[in-house]
Amino acid sequence: MTEIIVPSVGESVSEVQIGQWLKKEGDWVAGGTDLVDLETEKASVQITAPEDGILVKILRQTEEFATVGDVIATFQPAPKGAAAPTPVQSPSVPNPSLTPSTTTAFAAQPQSVGTETVRVMPAASRMLDDHHLSASQVSASGPGGRLLKEDVARFVSQTVATAGSNSPIESVATAISAAPLTAPVKTSTGVTSAAPPKQASAAPAQNLIQGTPNRSEEIKPMSMIRRTIATRLVQAQHNAALLTTFNEVDMQPVMQLRNKYKEAFVDKHGVKLGFMSFFAKAACEGLKRYPSVNAEIRGNNVVYRHYCDIGIAIGGGKGLVVPVLRNVEKMSFAEIERSIGEFASRATANKLMPEDLEGGTFTISNGGIYGSLLSTPIVNPPQSGILGLHSIQERPIALNGEVVIRPMMYLALTYDHRVIDGREAVTFLKTIKEVIEDPSRLFLEI
Repeated sequence: MTEIIVPSVGESVSEVQIGQWLKKEGDWVAGGTDLVDLETEKASVQITAPEDGILVKILRQTEEFATVGDVIATFQPAPKGAAAPTPVQSPSVPNPSLTPSTTTAFAAQPQSVGTETVRVMPAASRMLDDHHLSASQVSASGPGGRLLKEDVARFVSQTVATAGSNSPIESVATAISAAPLTAPVKTSTGVTSAAPPKQASAAPAQNLIQGTPNRSEEIKPMSMIRRTIATRLVQAQHNAALLTTFNEVDMQPVMQLRNKYKEAFVDKHGVKLGFMSFFAKAACEGLKRYPSVNAEIRGNNVVYRHYCDIGIAIGGGKGLVVPVLRNVEKMSFAEIERSIGEFASRATANKLMPEDLEGGTFTISNGGIYGSLLSTPIVNPPQSGILGLHSIQERPIALNGEVVIRPMMYLALTYDHRVIDGREAVTFLKTIKEVIEDPSRLFLEI
């Protein structure tokens, strides 16, 4: 028997959260196949099967916490030369003896439903018993095919909504009483007798029919990534003197340039030309002119970086993450767009590694893709600045003495006033505006 333990997943990371088990107990697993997603304070990592074998026992369930070195599962390696077992199909015949009284109120109890096995959670078992239902009538949505209390409640409420019109309680009882109302009970003498039918509980059904407001609460542990985000944002608010300055930019020149070359760009580089590459290159130009925006405080010193490692905020599977593009000042537009696309795909699949999120000298966050018109982003410490992009809207502006309609975007720069003076912050943002409104500056370096 082999123990599956939590490996070292990065420097200074000692605790992880079980994200999702990708295999169930008893599953045959090929060597190298992912068994479980672990969520750290920085990213998600996977543990793979050490060799061909069977996942015997899961010791830590989804959303539970573990430390590096903890045993979270046991694994039985297959004998050398053994082939993967062939699943045997059993006929889809309902089990007539499956009744609510056969479930255990103290542990998840496996029940046979067609060709599958459903693990009924204790609260769901009690609710099935109360409403005289069997597990075969309710669709399970919990991890690993578990039947949850919420699944039973949803089934009952849907049944109530579609029940016929006798008296309300009679309609509910008629609609949901497909399971047997009697169950075999073993007496002290060992003789099996039939238990008397249990009366349906009218109160829950009556409450559902009358539309009683749902005032239930659900408590879930905060994810590792969310805990880290919360800690760092509060740290930024407490330790930095944050201030935000705004400007607006006419996006028409970039949009025209993008529309003119987008097909040729895709044909040559195999990736779409987006707006983020323009803003990343514009940010590099601004950071070159105003090094304090690219600096950080270390103790009583100010560290000025002569390179641009720009973090791009991306909405991932577990929340907002900020992977870092290294040396953007040396990257082409195609390299920037390709890297952002790869990070976005890996973030959605929770495949980002801790080193993808480490470091960074400046951050760009695009709230416009979610419809944000204006916001004040918070810096990612120990960085000193963050650029916020917003939605593009057509607005009337005065241009050369005339009122014209242009696609406009608000820009926001939040900065640490301990390092960056207001003049530098305003002129940095003005540089972004000038470069975006005249993209040829990027190529002429003016």
